[in-house]
Amino acid sequence: MQFSTLPLSPSILRAIASEEYTVATPVQAQSIPHVLAGRDLLASAQTGTGKTAAFALPILHHLSTEMAKPTPLGVGHATKHHPRALILCPTRELATQIADAFKTYGKNLHIRTTIIFGGVSQHHQVQSLRRGTDVLIATPGRFLDLINQRILDLHEIQFLVLDEADRMLDMGFINDIRKIVAKLPAKRQTLLFSATMPPEIRQLATSLLKNPATVQVASVTCTADNIDQSVYHVDRASKADLLAHLYKTLPITRAIVFTKTKHGADRVVRNLHARGIRSEAIHGNKSQNARERALNNFRNNKLPILVATDIASRGIDVDNITHVVNYDVTHEPETYIHRIGRTARAGAAGCAISLVDREEMSNLRAIERLLKRKITVRKADHPASNIAPAEHRRDADRATEHHPRSGQHPRSNDHEQSNAHPRSGHAKHQPPKATHPLHRNGRPARHDNAQASTPHSRPHSKSPSPHRPFGSKTSSTRQGSRGRKARQQRG
Repeated sequence: MQFSTLPLSPSILRAIASEEYTVATPVQAQSIPHVLAGRDLLASAQTGTGKTAAFALPILHHLSTEMAKPTPLGVGHATKHHPRALILCPTRELATQIADAFKTYGKNLHIRTTIIFGGVSQHHQVQSLRRGTDVLIATPGRFLDLINQRILDLHEIQFLVLDEADRMLDMGFINDIRKIVAKLPAKRQTLLFSATMPPEIRQLATSLLKNPATVQVASVTCTADNIDQSVYHVDRASKADLLAHLYKTLPITRAIVFTKTKHGADRVVRNLHARGIRSEAIHGNKSQNARERALNNFRNNKLPILVATDIASRGIDVDNITHVVNYDVTHEPETYIHRIGRTARAGAAGCAISLVDREEMSNLRAIERLLKRKITVRKADHPASNIAPAEHRRDADRATEHHPRSGQHPRSNDHEQSNAHPRSGHAKHQPPKATHPLHRNGRPARHDNAQASTPHSRPHSKSPSPHRPFGSKTSSTRQGSRGRKARQQRG
């Protein structure tokens, strides 16, 4: 569908044309008419398909149309100082990306946009609110703080958008979202957009909507067809060496490397620097200025590698990312889809590489179950990648248990031997296991060989120790009349 065929205002269409966009993506073509018609919306589409424009364009159209209506103060002065659209998203990076989209598509309109997120002083954000704004783009935590300070006036909100709705609800923001929704007018239009929508999240999200239209462009288990996905089996200690080798040999020109922890991201950066590879990390412990500087350096080709936690897997919109590397394989299969969605955007090709150690095999299998296919296993020309997959290694470990080792006998013989009485003449020639044989009265009798094998026993000798009376108590055995009688019978 051509953008020119959508019933959008001429000012917005000119802005779209200036960005050289002509054809709407499927999620845009299906969502925009519903939003323009005033319906609530639940939309699911894979990452990189233009979900931001799918809600930004119709909201800008509604706001610009309303501002064009005459009021007692004149055209363009309707509810000037109070926000009319609220977009909530999980991360600061995504909030900044959404704000840039609103400014790009609304550059021919007199619509003000304000970003609200934590990690920085609220001073400038409060000043922007006091000057008046039309669109608020916020993360839930800081937004709720400003509500509690009674800085925000939300009585004229007409649009509520939850972007990356599944992540918002899954990250524990549900209570904050409920508190925010309770402050909004009951008469509003609510839109939920996300790359994935698991059934339980869908049920929870639907409770916020009224008779919503549903748009599902691609299955939540889908990844872009132009992403080449591969797996390298590697020991955890060798991951840094293999990553440096792949960077130099593939080659990797612009990559995002994902780790599961903040300290892990910093560690990867140090390891890459030690190998002469420039990189920076972004995660929750970094200041907003440091995160913006790292993103700008990465966007401007000053950094070949950006190392990030999953906080950045939603909201990084950088062109021409050639590779996504899962340094740590996530235990959430849906997060894997979001990670690799950073590459192969806007129809370009890309590669997704997963470095899988033995403990991450279960995570890999869960991802393959969601994708309903196996991911290609590759080997690099590097010793770190020349190990067998974890499943094969476990098979090898189990196989070695059935072969005699130096000075030992197979386990099967141990079990057979334990079924024979140690003093029986029918016992096999292998020495018995170090266990106490049962005496006739059902109690364990003392066995010198077994006692010698325990850590708290004294060494075997032919005569009692001169320092301890025969039959005295030890830490592990009580010597009584029954014990002496048993030794006499054996002797």
